[in-house]
Amino acid sequence: MAAEQETWLTQTWPTLLARAQAQGAMILFGDECSFAQWGSLSYTWAKRRQQPEVKTSGKRKAYKVMGFIDYFSGAFFYQAQTTKFTSEAYQTFLCHIMADTPTPLFIIQDGARYHTSAAMRAFFAAHADRLTVFQLPRYSPDFNPIEYLWRKLKKQATHLRYFPTFEALTTKVDAKLQALTGLPDEIKSLMGKYCATLGQEAASA
Repeated sequence: MAAEQETWLTQTWPTLLARAQAQGAMILFGDECSFAQWGSLSYTWAKRRQQPEVKTSGKRKAYKVMGFIDYFSGAFFYQAQTTKFTSEAYQTFLCHIMADTPTPLFIIQDGARYHTSAAMRAFFAAHADRLTVFQLPRYSPDFNPIEYLWRKLKKQATHLRYFPTFEALTTKVDAKLQALTGLPDEIKSLMGKYCATLGQEAASA
């Protein structure tokens, strides 16, 4: 695993970055996230010996979101759904992004099955004129800056919150997702240590 990470940092990333700049392409880091109706816990303040309590609906239901962020501009694309993540849903999402953007797209993804299935391999081959795919090293979530966006979204939307209905959850998450589409600078600031370091090269190119 360490060897894969080293190869990514010293060979794969510099090469794809240079190619993207030469082609005027977007570098899209992608991932998925689930927002649970039962909420999420986080650290908080409380009086000594008074443990805070958060109500829960007990409903084991989640709102699922696919997302991409562009390394250069901070553009944010997302697709929310109530069904499970599948290759078909992933293809639909990518088709929407291609329709909304004129440039080549460098897709950076992890090894989830619905990213690497036979159906997805065929899809990427059929759209090779627009899509170039790169796989992140295994077990390397810190190499994907969208992970920081998901953490921020959960903090703002679900941490220590009670959702009596699934609609209450989706309304809250949708509002936060929509707000982030208009904050590219904030998204770029969430790239994390990895992209903050590599960003110096991109900024000076």
